[in-house]
Amino acid sequence: MLIPWRSAWAVAGALAVAASVLAATVDESDLDTRTREVAKTLRCTVCQTETVWESGSPFAGQVRDAIRERLQQGQTPDEIRAYFLSRYGDYILMQPPTRGVNWIVWVGPFVLLFVGGLILYRSLARWVTPSLPPPAEPLDDASRQRIERELRS
Repeated sequence: MLIPWRSAWAVAGALAVAASVLAATVDESDLDTRTREVAKTLRCTVCQTETVWESGSPFAGQVRDAIRERLQQGQTPDEIRAYFLSRYGDYILMQPPTRGVNWIVWVGPFVLLFVGGLILYRSLARWVTPSLPPPAEPLDDASRQRIERELRS
């Protein structure tokens, strides 16, 4: 059974119009925006690689609610981050502070890259430069006379 093209286009157009009319719009308030901005800077301790904003864990939901409450109370984002930092330590921050042992996190990859490059350079330099044969030992008089005798004969 063949479907006439005009009917198929009419059905597709009707579905597109219905979808656009029935689509829900999301209104985001200023509080939602500020909650999102703070939540994006905090790490979910359950998911570990996701921010509190991205994570779907119950813990992340509780943290988002706590952020929202504290913003409603008038706390600044820095005060809220300080609160979570005091409870969970540096691990809760997605961007660790540049102090103390955390310098290893910031500088370590560059130091390892430099050391690796230096090792690679030295290895390649050894492969490229030709190796010289060891210096020959001087002949003693008996060996020299024997060689001269052999060359004359």
